Amino acid sequence: MPFECSCCGSCCMYLGDYIVIERQTAPFVFIGCCVSTGTEFIAPIDEDKRELFSDRSWIRDHPSACPFLRPSGDMIICTIHESSPVQCKSYRCTAFRISSPKGDVIGRVTGELNLHTDDPKLRFAWDDLTTRIPGLQEISEDMLRRFLEDRGYLCV
Repeated sequence: MPFECSCCGSCCMYLGDYIVIERQTAPFVFIGCCVSTGTEFIAPIDEDKRELFSDRSWIRDHPSACPFLRPSGDMIICTIHESSPVQCKSYRCTAFRISSPKGDVIGRVTGELNLHTDDPKLRFAWDDLTTRIPGLQEISEDMLRRFLEDRGYLCV
């Protein structure tokens, strides 16, 4: 089962220092900038999200969030999803989730291949792997999955 975004907004809540609005060029069109690369991009607000974007109260209360992020019911969504910059389109907050043999989700591996878990046995298995291999950059997702699955975990 591939990762499906739950629209929690966690990935973009601290991008306000990296994605900025440089200027507005039309009622719902902006020039944005990826600060880390200095790359400007045209950011038209998705037509179905213009009303959400117009409400600036949430973004005032969350100044570290990406300026194009807005709440919609229980979700937090990108209002420029159709035209978002390449850094946003290629980002994956989760490479795969890890479940116990019983099926309980006990951890996840992020797109940068970092483990997030409170399970001590899973942490021990992960630390065992990472101490034997000098750099995670040389490990593929498939290798990590196989390693964990060989120890009884389910990776999806």
